Amino acid sequence: MSLLLGQIVGALGGTLELADGDTEILRIAPLDSAGPGDLSFLSNPRYQQQLAASKAACVIVAPAMREAAMQRGACIVADNPYVYFARATQLWKQRHAREVPRGVHPSAVVDPEAVVDPTAWVGPLCVVERGARIGAGTVLKSRVTVGENCSVGARCILHAGVVLGSDGFGFAPERGAWVKIEQLGAVRIGDDVEIGANTCIDRGALDDTVIERGVKLDNLVQIGHNVHVGEHVAMAGCVGVAGSARIGAHCTVGGGAIVLGHLQLAENVHVSAATVVTRSLNKPGVYTGVFPVDENNKWEKNAATLKQLHSLRERIKALEQQQPQDSKIGTQ
Repeated sequence: MSLLLGQIVGALGGTLELADGDTEILRIAPLDSAGPGDLSFLSNPRYQQQLAASKAACVIVAPAMREAAMQRGACIVADNPYVYFARATQLWKQRHAREVPRGVHPSAVVDPEAVVDPTAWVGPLCVVERGARIGAGTVLKSRVTVGENCSVGARCILHAGVVLGSDGFGFAPERGAWVKIEQLGAVRIGDDVEIGANTCIDRGALDDTVIERGVKLDNLVQIGHNVHVGEHVAMAGCVGVAGSARIGAHCTVGGGAIVLGHLQLAENVHVSAATVVTRSLNKPGVYTGVFPVDENNKWEKNAATLKQLHSLRERIKALEQQQPQDSKIGTQ
């Protein structure tokens, strides 16, 4: 399997330097491990040292790195090397991957009242329940469950083990026991959404849980009932979003972070990994709440000190209130 540099530049644009279009590319590889037949990329100037040492046949670089790249050898100059690299992987897959099948795998179970677009693919052991809808060009990998009355838009990818429309976690306490709140809503997934393996999205209690178009969810993400996730949000692995939270468009949530229920995140909020969001974030920006890792004995001392901060603050307040009186006594 291979592509010519001329085919890549012809399809994706960019400026080819110090090579002709007949140069054969055997694979796309990381900068530090690329060999003579490989195409690689440099998107962060911090790795310029790797650029100089790379054995890649050609490297995708930004205009600012053009001269440094040409000192090494052949390069493709593009405005955004990382996006160019992403599109190069798409081109490679289009040219070399097997065609995605259409229809329903014999082992899948699709309810007669479900609607699956003829161009979609429902993979092995999937379940599509009554009233569910699967849009054009959407791919359900193996063992995906789309619950009753849930809908998936066009050109989506749902990886193995995804569950859409499981019951939300809703119970009312009564005399030490729990009374189930029936989950009467559904899940609505927009177009061009990708959902990672074993991610679960609960159906709404009354209104639907909504994932808008262009959202990207990693593996093992949990989305609670009645959550609304705006366009082009990205969440890394093991993120948890509790019920009725609203996530604005173009937000990112780092791996293992938690967003508590009924909170709102404005557009373009970026939550760092392992952060617990305990209040609404109404202004765009980067938010972090991680207690730094340390040797255990030091961490325990710091944690014990942190627990005393409130009482220390109260003592300082008391001293500040007392200080003017002490000054007055001293002047008599």
